Amino acid sequence: MTQPVTTSRRRFILQATAAGAALGFPAIVKGASPNAKINVAFIGVGGRGGGNLAGVTASADMVNVVALCDVDSLALDAAAAKFPGAGRYKDFRKLYEERKDIDAVVVSTPEHTHAYATLPALRRKLPVYCEKPLTHNVAEAALVMEAARQAGVATQMGTQIHAGENYRRVVELVQSGAIGHVRECHVHVSRSWGLQSAEDAKRYGDILHVTERPAGGAKAPDHIDWDLWLGPAPFRPFDPVYLPGPKWYRWWDFGSGTMSDLGSHWNDLPWWALKLEAPLSVEATSPNGPAHPDLAPAAMTARYEYGPRGEMPACTLHWHQGAAMKPAVWKDDPQLAKFDSGVLFIGDKGMLISDYGKHKLLPENVFKDFTPPPASIPPSPGHHRQWLDAIKNGTPTDSPFATYAGPLTIANHLGNVAYRTGSRIQWDAKALRADVAGAAKFLSRQPREGWAL
Repeated sequence: MTQPVTTSRRRFILQATAAGAALGFPAIVKGASPNAKINVAFIGVGGRGGGNLAGVTASADMVNVVALCDVDSLALDAAAAKFPGAGRYKDFRKLYEERKDIDAVVVSTPEHTHAYATLPALRRKLPVYCEKPLTHNVAEAALVMEAARQAGVATQMGTQIHAGENYRRVVELVQSGAIGHVRECHVHVSRSWGLQSAEDAKRYGDILHVTERPAGGAKAPDHIDWDLWLGPAPFRPFDPVYLPGPKWYRWWDFGSGTMSDLGSHWNDLPWWALKLEAPLSVEATSPNGPAHPDLAPAAMTARYEYGPRGEMPACTLHWHQGAAMKPAVWKDDPQLAKFDSGVLFIGDKGMLISDYGKHKLLPENVFKDFTPPPASIPPSPGHHRQWLDAIKNGTPTDSPFATYAGPLTIANHLGNVAYRTGSRIQWDAKALRADVAGAAKFLSRQPREGWAL
């Protein structure tokens, strides 16, 4: 874009910010022209990044792809073949330095660089869509939440299941009192990736088996800039146990295991339905033993205590991770046993079990003549489209960083913090502090030289 057009666009953004603030998000493009498109930069375009690129650009009437960035030249080539007019970058720091024509950013890098790719956009008051989990640790989540508050722009974490009709109907059932007051909730996730025996890795379909950090190293593939891929993480030589993704997500330096990854989807439902806020305490254990210094466990349990929320009573949330970790209440009921992974709400009038696509009220004889409440939560236009609508029209998103995605991400990370400290932690949400010695080193980390937040 020429400088005069860019200047006009930026002037409009400032004007629209003030005009749209009453709607919750400033409308970035609305007003300049009813048909104005949003100039979007995509950071990370392989794997989930490719999915987000397709999801956002499905609304072709709303989007211009102006920049593509990836440390993997093969992924970048594939994306550029679809959008040949977009600028190409492998270092998102250079992208932010050079591009002045960006209206919004989609971040789909591995999670250890999420905050580093997200914060520069928020500080420029650019809307951001970021893959889950929002950040690599608690301190980063707090920074992103505050930056999002100050920016006042449309943000969305990539929890696409949230957009489905099933979650909406479950939330309506729970919040209408269909099963009474819920004081106990169980989340079971059957995925078993991470530290475990070779036998269990084979039995449960892990994508690789590794029990220690490789001592040596190997040459990274020519299409990968390994140093840039590491980003703020401590340097280590390349090894095939880290890439391609999602192998990296079991390594603490890069990911946070299943707890923070799939917890973003599965804990999302009780977080929404039960209006959960910061946990009061968290404790966690694993049949794989004490925490490994490098690897997240394949199986673990966590227990969260939440205080009362309005008319909702205090609640205990149980996390059960691993194919063999299904709770007894689940295994002993033939109706519940039909659900592999899912969320079980236990109320004083009955139970409600749900997975991504279906739900069931139990006991069946109690609810055989039950009439569900009228649908009250409007359908989503789609998770990506909802974010684009928020940018143009100032409408809300389902998973905004400051008030929803950030607190959910912190709660999930705290399960890992409790496990890695080996202690039950009391959580001070205002101070972002746990009462256990040694917890601080798991709440944040010092980035590698050349990287900063």
